[in-house]
Amino acid sequence: MILELAGFGIITGFISGFFGVGGGMILVPILLLVGYVMKEAVAISIMQMVFSSIYGSILNAKHAQNVVKDGLIIGLGGFVGGLQSGYIVTNVSNESLQYLFIAILIFAIIRIFYSPASYDGERKSHSKLTLFVIGAFIGLIAMSIGVGGSILLTPILVGFMKYDLKSATALGLFFVIFSSIAGFTSISLHGHMLYLEGAVVGIGSLIGVYFGIKAKHLVKATSYKQYILILNIIILVAMLYKTIYSF
Repeated sequence: MILELAGFGIITGFISGFFGVGGGMILVPILLLVGYVMKEAVAISIMQMVFSSIYGSILNAKHAQNVVKDGLIIGLGGFVGGLQSGYIVTNVSNESLQYLFIAILIFAIIRIFYSPASYDGERKSHSKLTLFVIGAFIGLIAMSIGVGGSILLTPILVGFMKYDLKSATALGLFFVIFSSIAGFTSISLHGHMLYLEGAVVGIGSLIGVYFGIKAKHLVKATSYKQYILILNIIILVAMLYKTIYSF
């Protein structure tokens, strides 16, 4: 299973780099389909995110300088929220976590569909408190279902805060650094972390992240939006299949 996990890591890393996500939105459904339960998938996914988000943000640095200030504030909120995720994972059933994952996917698809691929106007200014609260809420929810938070953060940044899509995904991957480290800490303290599996997937993801970010900068904004929607729809179908089949 080690080789399979490394392969999952490469695939997840590419998607993480290309779409600016932590990778959990694709890794969690894959792990569920091959036999892991939701809480195990969440643990492996969170550890993988620590690897992919840090490396991906380093590669993204020169393309995301204009969003770092907001990213730090949102990220600190995500860290605080992510620290509470272990409590949620411990006290909420696998089935409820899967339903929450599906609900978030539906929200992301609808929000991105109605948002422009690029935004040429002046970006709205938001208070530090607003950014922090948004980050804390997303960190809490996202780490509890094993995703980095970009799946929630990107639609909010694009749809309500007037970021263009590529800047939003760059900030989203930066945000995942904070939320995933907090989630890793919390899940570990509550005894749910699978260290070996998470490390194998995480190391594999580094290869994928490099090529994913390279590919991202070659794609036009309109096509990029279509790819994000297609990815979310495929994952939604996989999660619905797994959830219905399980029950």
